[in-house]
Amino acid sequence: MKHGPRATAVSPSVDRRPPAGAAVGAARFAAEPLADTEDCDVCLQVLTALGTFASVRAVKAYRLRVELTPPVPHLPCLDHEAMLHEGIAPHAAAYVEDHESGELHEIVLTPSKRRIEIDVASTLHEHTPAGQERLLARLRAQFPGFTCRVNTVSWLRGDRRVARACRAQVTLREVLAGSDFDHIAVALDRLRTVGSLMEKESRVASWSVRTVTGPFLAVMGFLVYRGLAELAPELGEGTVTLLQAVLVGGAGALFLYFGLKAVHLTEMANRVWKRAAEFGLILAERRRLG
Repeated sequence: MKHGPRATAVSPSVDRRPPAGAAVGAARFAAEPLADTEDCDVCLQVLTALGTFASVRAVKAYRLRVELTPPVPHLPCLDHEAMLHEGIAPHAAAYVEDHESGELHEIVLTPSKRRIEIDVASTLHEHTPAGQERLLARLRAQFPGFTCRVNTVSWLRGDRRVARACRAQVTLREVLAGSDFDHIAVALDRLRTVGSLMEKESRVASWSVRTVTGPFLAVMGFLVYRGLAELAPELGEGTVTLLQAVLVGGAGALFLYFGLKAVHLTEMANRVWKRAAEFGLILAERRRLG
């Protein structure tokens, strides 16, 4: 028996089209990083409480979303977003300005670990040691449930050299509170240029070491082992072997030092470029909010 096409009844009162703006809302939701609601709430409470003694000038967030009132520049944490691994706990960092002294500090909050840190590297020369100790005491008194500590500058990472290179073009205070946006934008362009040139110089150093190390060690090893072998009857086999190991090992250690130095220069150049990118994002957010 043949049957005609089956009719599907649809109630005319039900509109199955997506509501207006649903596509935009879905795209916005998909673009936002996944965040734990409790962590976001803790960050919001802590940053709001900081307003009793400091003004929040900008917020950097890693896998969190914190909306303050009134709004402040909000940007991703570039240092950790660029690491391409998921082993870092969600956190938020805020640039704050002390109400009494006007000093600038960076406070890093990790809600899941109940930890508050004062990061000194980004705010070098923007506060005094006394102001830093006063801020630490306030944080410990106001947030007794958190572990509060200070992250000091690192000589190995070249924190002071990076800070001097950035301050030579633009200061953090200008980026956070300066009113001449055009002047700050020009200074940021100069800082980006400096960072790019630093990265190119580090590449030259790296490739120079790579090019020279292999042939030099090969020639030196041949000469050392061939030349010192002739002195074995006079010096003894043990002495000759020790001299050979010391000379070749010393040459290898020297080139290892130059190789690590080239890597260090590359890492500092990347940090200068990231600082310029961070300042640019803050400036763009200030323009948008202003």
